[in-house]
Amino acid sequence: MKIGLFFGSFNPIHTGHLVLANYMAEFTDLKQVWFVISPHNPFKQKTSLLAENHRLELVNLAINDDDKLKASTVEFKLPQPSYTINTLIHLKEKFRKHDFVLIMGADNLETFNKWKSFEEIIENHQVYVYPRPGHDGGSLKDHRNVVFHDAPVIEISSTFIRNAIKLKKNVRYFMPDSVYEYIKEMHFYEK
Repeated sequence: MKIGLFFGSFNPIHTGHLVLANYMAEFTDLKQVWFVISPHNPFKQKTSLLAENHRLELVNLAINDDDKLKASTVEFKLPQPSYTINTLIHLKEKFRKHDFVLIMGADNLETFNKWKSFEEIIENHQVYVYPRPGHDGGSLKDHRNVVFHDAPVIEISSTFIRNAIKLKKNVRYFMPDSVYEYIKEMHFYEK
């Protein structure tokens, strides 16, 4: 089975993430898209992250019972910070019949050469790239394993949502109702 791995902090998950995942699951050859919730991205400060169990709950609320979308906790059990190469090795050992594809924006592809063991990743896995305004994918855009997809461009970021909540703005339409209600109920991102 061909599985798309959509890595991220999902702090919080929002409509933009869901539109991309839905597009990849419906308009490409992927059978499922797994939201791989990163407990600690090496490029981000851990202190700014909501606890991983809460981010997992938000992803599960967002995808509900969609059988093409799945929340993955694989990185919760691996050494931190999370390196994609380690996650891929672990997943290939655990799910031998699956073919794993990375999903990333053109902006991330431009900095992909800064990732640990990026050469090994790109030689052994396809990378499905979605457009990001002002980014063409950089030096790896013509690699044989890089495939660009014309997914919708939605300019919403988790940072924008967190900052808006701090400013007491209503962001209910930027995410599914269930996610919005949980964030409100738990008073996440208010301080």
